[in-house]
Parts: sequence; C-alpha cells; structure tokens
Amino acid sequence: MRTMEFSIENNGNMLTIGQMIGIKEYQTASMYSYMIDDAIGMSKPFPPGERLKSTQGKVLEVKKTDRFNIAVLEFDE
Repeated sequence: MRTMEFSIENNGNMLTIGQMIGIKEYQTASMYSYMIDDAIGMSKPFPPGERLKSTQGKVLEVKKTDRFNIAVLEFDE
C-alpha cells in the first residue's frame, strides 16, 4: 500500500473517509503530479521513479491546517 497527500480546498463534504476517488496524472517537465478528479486536490511533484501506477485511491483522512487542508489517499501498490 502507498499513501499520498493532496492539498485541497475547503471541500465541504466532497471527500469522505473510505470513499474511492479517481486520480489523473499530469507531466510537468521531468516530474509527475496528480489531481483528484473534479479538481478537488493536487499532489506535490514526483520524479519518474516514484510515478503512481494506480488511477484510483481510497480516502484515509482529511486534515485541516492553518494554511490549507490535506487529503490522505491510499493506493493499492
């Protein structure tokens, strides 16, 4: 299992614990970033060796911080 954090806006009830959600991959220069479907959240950039193989993840946690909210997703890898 692999977990990744995504910066999200205050999403109300768009993400719930245990929910399966789709992920899209974007290549920027030599890095890869991931966006939760419907542009709910964005990951940090990852190098090619850490590229995500899954297209769907499970919401494990939604954290609130002073600056932004974070969704933690788990992937079957």
